[in-house]
Amino acid sequence: QVHLVESGGGLVQAGGSLRLSCASSGRTFGMGWFRQAPGKERDFVAAIGRSGSSTYYADSVKGRFTISRDNAKNTVYLQMNSLKPEDTAVYYCAGRYDYGLGSRLDDYAYWGQGIQVTVSS
Repeated sequence: QVHLVESGGGLVQAGGSLRLSCASSGRTFGMGWFRQAPGKERDFVAAIGRSGSSTYYADSVKGRFTISRDNAKNTVYLQMNSLKPEDTAVYYCAGRYDYGLGSRLDDYAYWGQGIQVTVSS
C-alpha cells in the first residue's frame, strides 16, 4: 500500500498563491488532486499521468492551477495561483494503480489525509 502525505496548505489572501505537495512512500502512476469544502462533496481538481506529459483539469481551476510531478522525489505538486475564496477546502492527493487520468473518486485507489487551504477575501 502506497502512503501519501500532503503539505503546503494554509491561509492566503484572495489573489495569492500556494503550492501543495504530495509525497508518496513508493512509486506512483496516475495521480490526482481533489478538494472538499464544508458541507459539500469531494470534487475533482486536477490529474496527471505517470510521465507528467498528460494533465487534466476541472473547469473551475483551469488556467489558475498547475499539476506537476517529480518522479525522482516521488512527489506530485499543485501550484495554485489567483486563489479565490471559493477555493477554500480540504485538498486531497490520490493515486491509482494504472497509467490513466480520471476525475471520479473511484478512479483512485489510495488517498492522503488531506490538507486545509483557506482563502480570505
